[in-house]
This record gives sequence, C-alpha cells and structure tokens, in this order.
Amino acid sequence: MCPSYSRTSYKLGVPVDMLLTHFPIFLKMAVWSQLALATSSAPIALVALLIIIGAYVRYVKSAKYRYPPGPVALPLLGNVHQLPMEYQQRRLAEWGGIYGDIVFARFFRTPVVVLNSKEAAVELLEKRSGKYSDRPPFVLLKELMGWDSVLNNLPYGERFRKQRKWLHDAFLSKDALVNYRPIQRRETYTLLSELCDKPELFMDHIVRWAAAMVLDIAYGYRVTGLGDELVETAERTTVETVIAGSPGSMLVDFFPILKGIPLWMPGSGFKRQALYVRSLVRRTLDTPYEMVKRDLMAGTAAPSLTVTLLEEALAEGKLTADYEEDIKGAAGVIYAAGSDTTVTTMKTFVLAMVLHPNVYQRARAELDRVIGPERLPDFEDRESLPYLECVVREVFRWNPPVPLGVPHRLSCDDVYRGYDIPDGSMVIPNIWWMTHNPDVYPNPERFDPDRYMQMSAEDTARVDPRDVVFGFGRRICPGQAFADASVWLAAASIIATMDLSFAKDDFGRDIIPDAAFVSGFVSHPKEFKCAFRPRSDRTQSLIAHTNAINIVAS
Repeated sequence: MCPSYSRTSYKLGVPVDMLLTHFPIFLKMAVWSQLALATSSAPIALVALLIIIGAYVRYVKSAKYRYPPGPVALPLLGNVHQLPMEYQQRRLAEWGGIYGDIVFARFFRTPVVVLNSKEAAVELLEKRSGKYSDRPPFVLLKELMGWDSVLNNLPYGERFRKQRKWLHDAFLSKDALVNYRPIQRRETYTLLSELCDKPELFMDHIVRWAAAMVLDIAYGYRVTGLGDELVETAERTTVETVIAGSPGSMLVDFFPILKGIPLWMPGSGFKRQALYVRSLVRRTLDTPYEMVKRDLMAGTAAPSLTVTLLEEALAEGKLTADYEEDIKGAAGVIYAAGSDTTVTTMKTFVLAMVLHPNVYQRARAELDRVIGPERLPDFEDRESLPYLECVVREVFRWNPPVPLGVPHRLSCDDVYRGYDIPDGSMVIPNIWWMTHNPDVYPNPERFDPDRYMQMSAEDTARVDPRDVVFGFGRRICPGQAFADASVWLAAASIIATMDLSFAKDDFGRDIIPDAAFVSGFVSHPKEFKCAFRPRSDRTQSLIAHTNAINIVAS
C-alpha cells in the first residue's frame, strides 16, 4: 500500500534555499523576462514570463527527485517526438540499451517508466502490485469509444476487483478448465475439417475457431460457420478500435480538453471515428447479453458465464443497470481481449511452421511416435510431447501478441534501486524486448525451439516467455491457462493431420511469406498465403469421424 506521507511539494512557491542555490539560473530567467517585456507587447511578455516561471518551478521540483536515467526531454513535448510512428517497442528497447532496464521519460507532461527486463517488471508490477495495478485514464478508449466497462481498462478499485474475481472463478480453477475441454476439442476438430474443405481461407477459419470457443463460454452461443453475425460484429469492432486508436488520435489521452472539440471543427476526425467505434462497442456488448437475458427468462439459456452472473444477481436482488454493465464488460472482455490475441498466436504458429518445415516435420515425428495414426492428439498427451512444448513456447516468444502490454499507472510515489518514481507515472512493460533480449535468447529474431531443449528444466522455467506475454501482477490475463491450452491443442492437431507448405503462384513458384508483423497494439502477422491439405485420405476420414462424434457429444 502507499505510505500516508509524501515529499514536500512546491505548489505555493519556491523555497528561499532553492532560490539561492539556483541563483544564476534564476538571474538568467529574470534577464530573459525583462528583455521580453522591453521588446514585446504586454500580453505576449506576460505569457513568456509565465512560461519561464513555470519551467523554472518544474525544474526545481524535478531537481529534488532522482529519477531513473532516460533521454533528455523537451519542454511541453517531453520525449514523445523521439518515438517513431511504428514499432515503438524497438525505440524503447534502444533506450534500454543506453540507460538501463528501467528508463524514465515524459510523454508531454506525463511521467513514463519503461521496464525493459522481466526482473524489473516482476519487482514492480507483481511484488508491489498494490501500487502498480491502476490504469492510465485512457480517455480515447474509455470515454470516447465506450470501452469503459471491460476489465482491461477499469481503474484499480472495487469494480475492478469484482470483475477480476468473476473471471478468475471462470478461468483459474482446474475444474473450470477441464469443463471447457469439450468446447476446445469440438472447435479444434471443426477447424481441421474447415482446413480440409477450404484451406485457402485458413485465416478466417482461425478467427472463427477462437471466437467460437469464447462465445460459447461467455454466452453459451454456438457459432455454426463463417459469416456468423456475432463473430463478424466483434471482429469489426476490434479492428476499428485499433484503427481509431492511432498515435495521433491518442493525443486526447494527454490533453483531455480535446474531447470537447465540436464535431464540425477541423481536427475532430479522431472524435468522429471514436464515436463510430462506440456504436460498434455497444452492439458487441449489448447484443449477446440481451440474447442471453431473453433466453434465461424463457428458460432456454445454455450454460455460460453470463447466465451464471445473471442468476446470482437476480437471486440476490442486485441486478441494477450498473451491475448489468459489469456483466457485459466481464463477458465482453473475454472476446475482445481473449480471442484477438489467441488468433494472433495461431497465425504466428502457422507462419513459423511454413517458414521452418524442418521444425514442423520434427514435431510431427514426435506426435507420430507418441500418438500414432488411429486418433487425434488430446490434452493428456501434452507431457509426453516435449519438443512440441518448445515449439509452442517459441511461438509466444517470437511474436508476443501485445508487444508493450497494457500500461499500468503508479498510484503513489515509489523508490526503486535508489530512483524516485513519481505518483501518476505511466508504467510500460516492454514485453517485446523481454522476449528478444539476446542476453537471454541468443539470435532472438530466429525461430528456434531447440533453444529450450538445450536448457536445464530450471533455466527453461526461468526464461519461459509465457511468464511475461500474458502481463503481470493483478493485471495478468486471467485466461492465460485456457489460451495456452487452446493454442497447444490446435497446434498439435494441425501438425498431426495436415501437410503445410508454401502456396504457389500462377507459374508454379513458391510464394515465400515474410516473417513480418503489423505494428500496433496487437502484433498480427502480415497477411500471407500457404497451402494446407490432409496428410492422406485416411487422415481426412479420421478428422471427419472425430468431428462428427464431438458435435453429437456436445
């Protein structure tokens, strides 16, 4: 918890001892202000004088603190001008190489702490999670786009703890995870069947696979195929959210006054786009919830998280409008945050396997040896497939789905390694660098599952990328175990049953995709082509038979 005391502030003026200590600086400021008064009109001179005094007061206040090292900041801009528009995680990693694994910067007037090592992230975001579990204001996402009721964006407090408990109960108990296995099997076998029928649409099949699992868990809703309305609406919402959340649009997060710009005024395009996204967000959160509520009243609702929460609220007489918003947010975040990152990981897996056929064949040989041709892989096989485990681990490391995580916010002053970290700091874990630091992972750009096979069990556990890619502390993704298991089963099933190779162009030449990823909040692989086909007629019959059995059973 935060201590009840804090350092002396200088809100009312500059102490005399500070004034004497910095007299030469203050004298220069006074001279500059007199020159401004002598050569300019009074209003301009007054503004210049106020700016100078404000800059000096901030300088004196900052001089009292020993911040972590970082790049020199400009007045007003801070260090934001030094960030590129794309792949910002790389610039933050460069700062880490110069200043160390904890870097202090300013984005406009907001203090920012960048954590470039797992050690620093664990120490602050986990061991001191009571101080570091808040979120920045997120004016664009929350106030304008309407993502204010989902767990990812909630400020740390009672509402956050309520939703977090709901999702922990739904995803962290072993019984709950075991109960989800029939859903994971059903949708994975459906994915295999779709890859047999229309392999060229593999990216659409992956989106449907991920969405179908979470929509069943969240709402008891069964996705029957491509083109499902709920899947398309939610996919469109997440895509438009990313587009509307460009760096230029996010200026409103640092200057909230911009949210009041009239829609007719030049420069208000970001606001119009955000309000359009807001309509999509409402549809994504409201439509499935109202469907479940209607079915529950009719006695026809399938089991789901939303049904459980609604029944509890109705039984206790607390289903207020605010409570309904929390239920919508808890169920909605499963899709919005869960399926998009799972899709990214599965697309990354496919890309890695296309580019590294030797890895694919080695994993297949292990599956053939352990499982044989008479059945498909299942969860109980996982401990017997160590090389496949290394492949999945390397997929998460090679392209962490959310390179910079979701920023935390420090709720009170703190001290770390002798450095002062001020209250209100935005804290950014550079997950991409944590998984690409060559001191931890030699040749980090290379996809190499063997790097783990050559480690001891202790070292493998110490550098497991899954310990960082799902976040830290009280903000860690509650669906981590479910997502990891879903990716494992799909990867194992694809390797066991499908031949995977380069697609061909019109001249029969291999189309070799680039190992490239889209810049942004979520690091999707760039669009690429590949060729899926079942290993044999016998394998295709096995897929069809297993798929039919699981559809009937569920």
